[in-house]
Amino acid sequence: MTRLTLAHVTMRTLRFLAYFFLPSVAALAQPKKTTLERPTLVVGIVVDQMRADYLYRYYDKYTENGFKRLMREGFNCRNNHYHYAATYTGPGHAHIYSGSAPALSGITANDWYDRQMGRMVYCTEDTAATAVGNTSPAGKMSPRNLLVTTVTDQLKLATQGRSKVIGVALKDRGAILPAGHAANAAYWFDSKDGNWISSSYYLKDLPQWAKEFNGRRLPDQYNTQKWETLLPIDQYVESTADDNGFEGLLAGETKPVFPHGFAATMGLKYEELRTSPFGDLLTKEMALAAMKGENLGKGGQTDFLCVSFSSPDYIGHRFGTASIEVEDEYLRLDRVIADMLNAFDAQVGKGNYLVFLSADHGAADNPAYSQSMGIPAGSMEYAEINSVAKAALEQAFGPGDWIKRYFAQQFYLNLDLLREKKHTVSEAFQVIRLALLKKPGVLNVVNFHDLNAVPVPEQVLNLFRNVHHPNRSGDVYVVYEPGWLEGYRKGGTTHGTLFNYDTHVPLLFYGWGIKPGETVRRTHIADIAPTVSMLLRILQPNGTVGEPIGEVLK
Repeated sequence: MTRLTLAHVTMRTLRFLAYFFLPSVAALAQPKKTTLERPTLVVGIVVDQMRADYLYRYYDKYTENGFKRLMREGFNCRNNHYHYAATYTGPGHAHIYSGSAPALSGITANDWYDRQMGRMVYCTEDTAATAVGNTSPAGKMSPRNLLVTTVTDQLKLATQGRSKVIGVALKDRGAILPAGHAANAAYWFDSKDGNWISSSYYLKDLPQWAKEFNGRRLPDQYNTQKWETLLPIDQYVESTADDNGFEGLLAGETKPVFPHGFAATMGLKYEELRTSPFGDLLTKEMALAAMKGENLGKGGQTDFLCVSFSSPDYIGHRFGTASIEVEDEYLRLDRVIADMLNAFDAQVGKGNYLVFLSADHGAADNPAYSQSMGIPAGSMEYAEINSVAKAALEQAFGPGDWIKRYFAQQFYLNLDLLREKKHTVSEAFQVIRLALLKKPGVLNVVNFHDLNAVPVPEQVLNLFRNVHHPNRSGDVYVVYEPGWLEGYRKGGTTHGTLFNYDTHVPLLFYGWGIKPGETVRRTHIADIAPTVSMLLRILQPNGTVGEPIGEVLK
């Protein structure tokens, strides 16, 4: 009896002491409350026309704080590829951020033929929108042609619109498609007056910070400067000689050599600035002005800044992949990336923001340059292919407007005329195929209406399946041999094929939630949006066909 009473008293005493003097002990017995951690800012960087090998070709000349910082402290997906055949700017930006494919998103190219309207349609055109920032037709743009959501849209949905999303690029499509449907704004550069503008889809007027930025008149400062090489020109041993036969010219120049100046062209005073590293400086300054002006990363939720550097594409098209101009561009862009990372450190703190970097497509070597190195290559004129196909159809079916349009290696057939004359698409396809296979450089001709009949490896067949949208794609697709391009017989280069030089692009993740590492497992552009969605713990975009990259998430 005594022992029981003593035990009872002892227990009451311990409870009394714990209640009054040891509240922390009591608290330990309660479930621990946690808050889901997310980065305060996500920055998506797209480098227009950046092939994967550029990370390594110029590696020894990069600083420690730009591309190398992302590679050293981040995660590198070294074998990252596009998952569809149309490697162009519009689709690239759309599918980096949507994780989708042209077959679902509708962004099949930069432009496509609209059968109902009977005309070409630009990927971000919007005839109902008006410019904000000036009165230019360059502002008649929006994301309405994009049929799926983006990771930026999903972030907006997940936070009931509290997250801010801003897109910035020289090109309208490079700003609009990444920012998505629900963005606060997208801003792009108008070469006519040198202003950064937006669209009435987003805004009624430019915010004060954007007006002040335009008021700095940076384009006027850059337009009077010369583009000189960053290093002594004899150090650019990764590139061809400065004066060669493989490059195009800037407006007003007679030779494609340094230093370069900037003359007005096509009635646009600032157009040629795009084809220089000054375009990157304009983009960087505008992006950082948006970050500060919108107070991104400081609002208590995750914000998203979408930045696309368009100048590498303009420079690559004009001068080609082996040029000193391209090398100098990337050495300077490396320093721009370093400046941006330092600015993010200062704005939100290192470790509090997430960055990913990729590219909308790669680029082929100039055919004449390839030939000089003994590599099979060539060029085909747009008009030549169209003329051969048209003549073959008229010979087989008689006179008629059998082809409505040829664009981006695709024939849009006159389906109404075929039905009226009682011919099938399959018959027209066979006529075109037999005629074009006689042409040097044509590897294959594909019937989009019967892809299962295409005698190509399954991996290649999937590239066609992913690119075909029934209302926006053509009926017949022309596949050139590797190294062959439409146009660009002499200077510069282009892209748009299904070969590795166009599909293999960088993919780097850095910052919040990312541990250093790399993988050589094949990943795809469609994997980026679901990976970012997993990091943010939000729903993946509704048209996603990719998978989260597990190595990045570990």
